[in-house]
Amino acid sequence: MTKAMAEAMAAAGLVPVDLVIFDCDGTLVDSETVATDVMVAYLAELGMPLSAEEALSRFKGGKMADCVTELEQMFGRALPADFTKVLRDRIAPVLHQRLQPIEGALELVKSLKVPFCMASNGPLHQIKVSLSVTGLWPYFEGRIFSAYEVSSWKPAPDLFLHAAKTMGVEPSRCAVVEDSLPGVQAGVAAGMQVFALQPEQVDAQFPAQAKIISRLAELHDHINIAG
Repeated sequence: MTKAMAEAMAAAGLVPVDLVIFDCDGTLVDSETVATDVMVAYLAELGMPLSAEEALSRFKGGKMADCVTELEQMFGRALPADFTKVLRDRIAPVLHQRLQPIEGALELVKSLKVPFCMASNGPLHQIKVSLSVTGLWPYFEGRIFSAYEVSSWKPAPDLFLHAAKTMGVEPSRCAVVEDSLPGVQAGVAAGMQVFALQPEQVDAQFPAQAKIISRLAELHDHINIAG
């Protein structure tokens, strides 16, 4: 970037960015609502009633193993040993039926003129299903990073730092787009610029460093994503 371009961006109030790192669930695809509905139904079968609202509030953006641990603590008994596998097997067909991209997701990735990638707490096979069903796969193929690859899950910063290093960009030149508290915390801990997508109520626990946006299209107002 030339000095003149940098000065023009500063005058316009834009943040210089060389890489945009997107979360998947809840940020680009509306999978968390679908997955939560399936989980709540499965828990009801097991005699563990939980509302979808509480499940989303407790587990949004979290590691599955941590969700299992918390559920067992909540209900005072162990879940079936194959709970995670059964849950994921049940979620997959429902994703094919109901999954939609978040409003503005396709338009945003089509308009980006700077490199971008995805970093998700989910397993790669689930990410691929979500992106394929919503038409986003061609834009991210070969540039997807899963916490299962680095054995470190958000809110730890390792996944974002791994993505930035692999893409050859300094953390300070990365913009993270997230919707969950663990994801936002991970981006801040990685020393990246963080945008928290909150279409409705803003999580009061979000770090002050995060910039709140209500729609993906608002990114154009903050960073140089058009190159």
